[in-house]
Amino acid sequence: MYLEKLEDLAARYAELEMRLSQPETVADMDLFRRLMREHAGMADIMAAYQEYKQTLENIAQAKEMLEDAEMRDIAKEELAQLEPKQAELEKKIQILLLPKDPNDERDVILEIRAGAGGDEAALFGAELLKMYTHYAENRGWQVQELDSNITELGGVKELSLQVKGQGAYSRLKYESGVHRVQRVPETEAGGRIHTSTTTVAVMPEVDEVEVEINPNDLRIDTYRAGGAGGQHVNRTDSAVRITHLPTGIVVQCQNERSQIQNREQAMRMLRSKLWDAAVQAQNAQTSQNRRSQVGTGDRSERIRTYNYPQGRVTDHRIGLTLYKLPQFLQGDMDEMLDALTLADQTSRLEQEMR
Repeated sequence: MYLEKLEDLAARYAELEMRLSQPETVADMDLFRRLMREHAGMADIMAAYQEYKQTLENIAQAKEMLEDAEMRDIAKEELAQLEPKQAELEKKIQILLLPKDPNDERDVILEIRAGAGGDEAALFGAELLKMYTHYAENRGWQVQELDSNITELGGVKELSLQVKGQGAYSRLKYESGVHRVQRVPETEAGGRIHTSTTTVAVMPEVDEVEVEINPNDLRIDTYRAGGAGGQHVNRTDSAVRITHLPTGIVVQCQNERSQIQNREQAMRMLRSKLWDAAVQAQNAQTSQNRRSQVGTGDRSERIRTYNYPQGRVTDHRIGLTLYKLPQFLQGDMDEMLDALTLADQTSRLEQEMR
């Protein structure tokens, strides 16, 4: 039932490989990047398709062997393994054929913002920063700090990161929401457990052509970069703050050495924020249809609790608890992210089949 659609995809995959090898494609970086993104997005389904075709061939051969009395027992053993494999591959292909999030292969802008809990919330924000940095490094991604507001205790009041790497958005998009921590703060003499929150926002980095910005809608201010403890102090007005007047969205960048670089990074952040604001508005209108989905959710939704005394991390969207909090905070997040991805895919598959 999938073969016709899969064969069409295989033809498109071959066409992409041919076009990516052509000099005129390589010379056009925007086109090359777009085709590479599409090609990478089809790799998993093509691998599953090849395995599925081979499995069907092996089943056909085993069924022919059933006619041979001497080979019948061997054929039955092979079919006992191959037929369940066929069913598993068909389910896998069903999920892979679901409409993909077109942003899954994009780089991301990740923001961490302290919520309720004062200094303790900011200190937990610093723990989340380490967690995401470790996770990105483990996957070979590049992480660059764009702007930060660090407290005197080393906590993160506000911070923006750029994470560059294949599939960054597909893995990190489920992190958007409110992260709650339950622990005894270092500053708490009585040993009482406090609850604090930190908000994370994950936005795909979008191209200029995808978000049109009128220069007349921008107010651009420059100022002298600085930071807690003298970090990033600069003697020139290299830091850039951009205000998008129609929406009131403000972005700033001070971590590059030149004003031009800071302005380019700030514009990247602004494009992502404008895109995200449009998506959030759309999600609000269709929230009734999204209640059963994991999705990227409402920014105000409490998605996860980190309980230090019990050493556990719980994701409330899927009801999964892992008793490996220290490892999780060191970037060992794949078990949780795999479960979130599967839950989202299963939910969308169920809706497709209704």
